[in-house]
Amino acid sequence: MRGRALPIAIAALAFVVALGWTAGEAWSERRIPVAEPLVVSKAFVVRADTLRRNETLSHLFARHRIEGSELLSLLGAADGVNPRRMPAGQIFEFRYALNETRPDRVTIRLGDDQLLRLRRDTGRTWRGESDAIVWSVEVRRVEGVIRSSLWEALDETIPDSVLPPSQRPLMLWDLADGVFGWVIDFTRDNYEGDRFAVVYERLTSELGDVRYGRVVAARIESRGEPYDAYVMTDGQGRNHYYDAEARSLKRAFKLYPVPSFKYISSGFSGRRFHPVLKTHRPHLGVDYAAATGTPIVATGDGTVSRAGRWGSYGVMVAVRHSKDIETRYAHMSRIRSGVRPGVRVEQGQIVGYVGMTGLANAPHVHYEFLKNGVHRDPRSAGEFGRGEPVPQSRRAEFEALRSYYELLLVPGLTESVAAGTD
Repeated sequence: MRGRALPIAIAALAFVVALGWTAGEAWSERRIPVAEPLVVSKAFVVRADTLRRNETLSHLFARHRIEGSELLSLLGAADGVNPRRMPAGQIFEFRYALNETRPDRVTIRLGDDQLLRLRRDTGRTWRGESDAIVWSVEVRRVEGVIRSSLWEALDETIPDSVLPPSQRPLMLWDLADGVFGWVIDFTRDNYEGDRFAVVYERLTSELGDVRYGRVVAARIESRGEPYDAYVMTDGQGRNHYYDAEARSLKRAFKLYPVPSFKYISSGFSGRRFHPVLKTHRPHLGVDYAAATGTPIVATGDGTVSRAGRWGSYGVMVAVRHSKDIETRYAHMSRIRSGVRPGVRVEQGQIVGYVGMTGLANAPHVHYEFLKNGVHRDPRSAGEFGRGEPVPQSRRAEFEALRSYYELLLVPGLTESVAAGTD
């Protein structure tokens, strides 16, 4: 019996395996969808071209056999394109059907948020339509320790994959000018060992672009003392930053007249060696080195009292403020159109552009701050005035936002892109 049982058992096992395989095949046919055959009716290739220096749009489109009346049709459909002001380096994408010598689609990016798509109908007639570029927002956190400067700490801590190098300076200048520009002088108030934590928005587009959005919350030490900032948006969509006590960080005067200066070339001093006159004399202001043409802004609200050439100051603008305060901006390359004595200016409004007129040997703005006719160190201007409190009607809203921002600043609760080491 045992000799006959073994072949029977093997046969039974083979039957079960075969049955299972057959059932599996049947199950697969029932459960796995079968795609329809892919039929390619028309194939296309996209070629990118760039508007070159000293060439016109007609030269660019001629390379793609779009000329004459067809070019006029295309430009007529290209709403938002100014042929006279299209910058060199502008990229155009041309779509060609295989075996065709002329494109039937042209795509032009008009800015961060808009694409223009041009489509050729049969013949030489073009139609255009504008599409919004969709951006998604995510919150990121960066923290670390300052070794030499906040800029170097941020630049070293944030990977290129998180925020491109071209975008990181925007965050720095936002922190230095738009957030803490009234209370922290980042050129002298950050010491080695000061810590920082910044929660910011990172924007990514459907096209794969990455850019900096805004600072949401920040905590930065200045000489060991922490300064907090929490964003709150007003009815016009403008960002305002408040400290932990619900007071605005904005003061009567900004610390810098040039948000994007390179460095301070000369500070406030009672005795400085003048680089042009080659003698020692008082330097009653602060020199902010910047490229020629860089915008200079009024550091506070006031009325223009002088605008024009004035001796060794060269081209300059003086602004009278309340409480017998005057600010001066010298060595300009030119004054902004419309800025003249008697004109009212607001804090942050452009009054002129960096130059080196008067007694100057390099492009910079010489900035002076006078109180009751007496020169003061401009970098102490942040001492004048206190921030306005959050409106009482929005106080509860701010308290809720602050609690949320505090959580974002806590390590581990928000995705931290990197962290400095002690």
